[in-house]
Amino acid sequence: MAHTPTRQEAFDLLKAYNSDESLIRHGLAVEGVMRYFAQKYGHDQDKWGIIGLVHDLDYQQFPEQHCTKTAEILRCRDWPDEYIRAIVSHGWGICSDVQPQHTMEKVLYATDELTGLITATALVRPSRSVLDMEPKSVKKKWKDKTFAAGVRRDIIQQGAAMLEMELNDLFAQTIAAMRRVAEEIGLKG
Repeated sequence: MAHTPTRQEAFDLLKAYNSDESLIRHGLAVEGVMRYFAQKYGHDQDKWGIIGLVHDLDYQQFPEQHCTKTAEILRCRDWPDEYIRAIVSHGWGICSDVQPQHTMEKVLYATDELTGLITATALVRPSRSVLDMEPKSVKKKWKDKTFAAGVRRDIIQQGAAMLEMELNDLFAQTIAAMRRVAEEIGLKG
């Protein structure tokens, strides 16, 4: 029988596989966003948060095996299949053929790249913060394809469509979620 991981176990695992502070902060940002949306949709915030926290577990050490290696690591630790499937689905169309189906999976898919764009946008602001950021700031940077060029805007767009959300609303809610964890992710200013 699968064992339900605790938040502390997930965080320790993230740090065991990642020494890059920006990857750890990204995990914390996505965790915060997942908790926010879990609350909004009336789901288990701990479960969604833990999935967000470790979604890029393998990225620093095994970038060529992204998602696949995480699934392997988590299976060896008896994590629930539902957690593993959700994590693997965030790489759909990039490094995985597992399509997001559950709301939790769609949120992870839609907001993973978006947290990167919001972080990059915050870091070029005079305040270096998400606390005073509005969706229009992100929208402006969204249009500049040379800004945070590695961010897959097509995935964010596809994720928003899956969630039946307008991009602006997805931006606003993801910013609101990141404000809750601004200090932990270094974007308090």
